[in-house]
Amino acid sequence: MNDRILRAARQLPVDATPIWIMRQAGRYLPEYRAVRDNVSFLQLCKTPDLAAEVTIQPVRRLGVDAAIIFSDILIPLEGMGLELELDDAGPRFPTPPEAAQALVDTVHAFKHG
Repeated sequence: MNDRILRAARQLPVDATPIWIMRQAGRYLPEYRAVRDNVSFLQLCKTPDLAAEVTIQPVRRLGVDAAIIFSDILIPLEGMGLELELDDAGPRFPTPPEAAQALVDTVHAFKHG
């Protein structure tokens, strides 16, 4: 097991300075593109085996010491009862909560006098 990053976090001696890579950095990888060609971004986030695979791809290729688990920052909102649609056009909430809708209405009213 590569525990270099854990040892460094505990301020223990390490043989080299550990690095980690954010998931966005893997998007250019052909391995990522091959997975992504077959599933939507939202499916990728919601399928544990696929999310784990694209998480580890940059670690395998670049030999970094850690990676951030692949997901999207909006995924937890579904657990709070918000329906999320996410595609190449960006995120949408088809049925926004009342407070969010009130904000949207206020901004719309302000813009259109």
